[in-house]
Amino acid sequence: MDADRSKAGKLPPRQTVQQEVEVILARQLASYLAVPIFLVDPEGALLFCNEPAEEILGLRFDETGRMPLEEWSQIFRPTTEDGRPLNPDDLPLVISLGQKRPAYSRFRIQGLDEVSRLIEVASIPLTGQAGRYLGAVAIFWEAG
Repeated sequence: MDADRSKAGKLPPRQTVQQEVEVILARQLASYLAVPIFLVDPEGALLFCNEPAEEILGLRFDETGRMPLEEWSQIFRPTTEDGRPLNPDDLPLVISLGQKRPAYSRFRIQGLDEVSRLIEVASIPLTGQAGRYLGAVAIFWEAG
C-alpha cells in the first residue's frame, strides 16, 4: 500500500478470513489491553492491531484490514536508532515468524501520521493446541 493511497483514504477492502479459536481469543484479549499489540498469521499477514498500536502506527485497523507482511514490514519505514534503513528480515516479528522464536529490538518507525517514533518491540510465535503454528504477536511501546 503506498502512502498516497493511505492518506487519501482509499484503502483496499477488508478481507474476511476464517481464524483459529486461539487467534480469535488472542485478538479479543489484545482489544482489552492498553499495551500496543500487532497480531499476524503464519504467512505474516496482519490480522489485528489494537487501539494503542493504532496510535503509534498512525493507522486504524478498521481502515486497513488484513495487510501482507511485504506491506507492513516496509510501510512504517523502519530504521536503526541512528536512521539507517532496517532490513525487514531483522524486525522482531519477522524473526519470530521465520525462526519460531522470541525476538526483541529497538528501532525507529515512521507512522502513517508522518511522526517518527523510537519503539521497542518484543515478539513471540503463537502455537495453539496440538502444536498448531498460528503466527506471531508483537507487543511494543514507545521508548522513553
